[in-house]
Amino acid sequence: MEAFLISTGVVALGEMGDKTQLLAFMLAARFKKPVPIVLGILVATLANHAMAGAVGNAVAAFVGPTLLRWGLGLSFLAMAAWMLIPDQADDEALDGKVSRLGVFGTTVVAFFLAEMGDKTQIATVALAARYDALVGVVAGTTLGMMLANVPAVYLGDRVTRAVPMKLVHGVSAAIFAVLGVLALLNVGSLF
Repeated sequence: MEAFLISTGVVALGEMGDKTQLLAFMLAARFKKPVPIVLGILVATLANHAMAGAVGNAVAAFVGPTLLRWGLGLSFLAMAAWMLIPDQADDEALDGKVSRLGVFGTTVVAFFLAEMGDKTQIATVALAARYDALVGVVAGTTLGMMLANVPAVYLGDRVTRAVPMKLVHGVSAAIFAVLGVLALLNVGSLF
């Protein structure tokens, strides 16, 4: 349960203002069909995070606990710094794919590709390396993505006007930094 809850919280916060959330805004504005967009985000996230979780489990199996702890601690500190750099959505992810794939297919492809190497994918790798609970991590990170992106699809610009993204990024960076320091110091049940 801990892996699920931590994964949900970390990814939900990490996704705020992220390029995939901006992509969700763009898809909603372009197609105005929220159900296939939300389902596409779900399918893309499950596939992407399942792969990332498998990589994280493999990494944990090959490195010792001390190296894993240092790697996780430094990764979370890097994520804290990365959170302070605002993302921009890449409009090229949508070009040329709409007519052939439909709204659902376009969303799956665009979201899957946008998530490659993204903060939340890397966080999924790190969380899966930390916890021996692949299903809990993938379910949690997927829920976190949905918690951040479903409102983006349905509420769009109203959310970004009500919540200052600088504040969200600052809080997210602080949480990642605390997790990194806790891992490096080997403090608490999280690490």
